[in-house]
Amino acid sequence: MNSRTEKLQLKGAAGAIEVLRDPAAEGAPALGVAVITHPHPLFGGTMDNKVVQTLARAFVACGWTALRFNFRGVGASEGVHDEGRGEREDMLELVRQLAPEGPLAIAGFSFGAFVASGAIETLWAARDIRHVVLVGTAASRFSVATLPPESHERTLVVHGEQDDTVPLAAVMDWARPQSLPVTVVPGGGHFFHGQLPLLKNLVVRHLRAG
Repeated sequence: MNSRTEKLQLKGAAGAIEVLRDPAAEGAPALGVAVITHPHPLFGGTMDNKVVQTLARAFVACGWTALRFNFRGVGASEGVHDEGRGEREDMLELVRQLAPEGPLAIAGFSFGAFVASGAIETLWAARDIRHVVLVGTAASRFSVATLPPESHERTLVVHGEQDDTVPLAAVMDWARPQSLPVTVVPGGGHFFHGQLPLLKNLVVRHLRAG
């Protein structure tokens, strides 16, 4: 993403996990570590996805170290796609190895939001999760976990009004029983083409408000 981005490789249950670490912006207070997950690997999703990079830039600008990683079978990450189960375990392993203590933020896009929701379910009681950001949450395709009620004031859910990959109605059906607010981007599609600066600003405002 920039000249300060570090390439790392971890050992996971299925083999190597390819990771990029973007340190917090120079001069910004070091607030913690944000782990950001990418869209579905069987449909071209990688840690270099533009929405994922946009999320990383927002966290870095606000003083967070951003960690992105490739799911199993993507890039230099070993193993094969595991429908979210192994991907969640790899995410938890990344947290154990690279962010074993201190504040966390969890963010995900599309399939990655589904994986992130499962990790939040596991980590919430044991870790200080300061922020949750879920974008294009794949609620029509996967069983996205219910978020802890205590997380809602720290959570930003963003969805495009005209998302034709994950209909807005599916996200509302997931959010409604939780009374979880959803920020809708008018005219926005699944990948927020032409609206990534707006997405970044929404995330930055959320992080700075918290």
